[in-house]
Amino acid sequence: LQGPAVAIDTACSSSLVAIHLACQGLWSGEIEMALAGGVSIQCTPKLYTDENKAGMLSPTGRCHTFDDRADGFVPGEAVGAVVLKRLKDAVSDGDHIYGVIIGSGINQDGTTNGMTAPSISSQERLECQVYDTFGINPEQIQMVEAHGTGTRLGDPIEYQALSRAFRRYTDKKEFCAIGSIKSNIGHTQMAAGISGVIKILLSLKNRQIPPSLHFRTGNSNIQFKDSPFFVNTKLIDWKVEPGAKRRAAISSFG
Repeated sequence: LQGPAVAIDTACSSSLVAIHLACQGLWSGEIEMALAGGVSIQCTPKLYTDENKAGMLSPTGRCHTFDDRADGFVPGEAVGAVVLKRLKDAVSDGDHIYGVIIGSGINQDGTTNGMTAPSISSQERLECQVYDTFGINPEQIQMVEAHGTGTRLGDPIEYQALSRAFRRYTDKKEFCAIGSIKSNIGHTQMAAGISGVIKILLSLKNRQIPPSLHFRTGNSNIQFKDSPFFVNTKLIDWKVEPGAKRRAAISSFG
């Protein structure tokens, strides 16, 4: 292994940014293979205490993603990585292929009211840019793995941005399952993105979509009715129309 070795620090989006940069290297022909992912270990209490002082942590000890009880996130730990190759190379090499990345993108919010108040327009712009650049029709996406940290302000912003982006391409309602692995294992921060990717890959493998936990009453700041999404609260079979492909999208913010 003699290619570039790069450490990425974009806070909670670090592991997805690493995957994006690895994909760029593959698309440009700069590299033939990449290992990309993230590690997040709470080896000292500092990050935990700092986040608690900032009012970011849930005093109830649960990530209530998209729920009216949302009161912050719960820190988790994770280590995860994927091996990435161009599809034609993986096929010719006889590799086991868990999934195919169609497209990806990154951007910056610009001026906002702080880290816990991200920009709806910036998120919507990035999502539509990825769909347009890579010829993706959101109507063909059946699962969204949201960042979904379980905060009263951040969750509605993400949900609304996704809804606005999807509505540019389709008028279908409540056809796409949405959830967050943070409700299952906590917010693994620098490894949050790769945790969600592994969830998607296992969902593709098993053709099932796992539940997003702790959802009882929808966040009153989210317009659930007539949106493209439904919060998935139980294990369901991942069904698609004959000839259609199983497709998922994932978001990560930091």
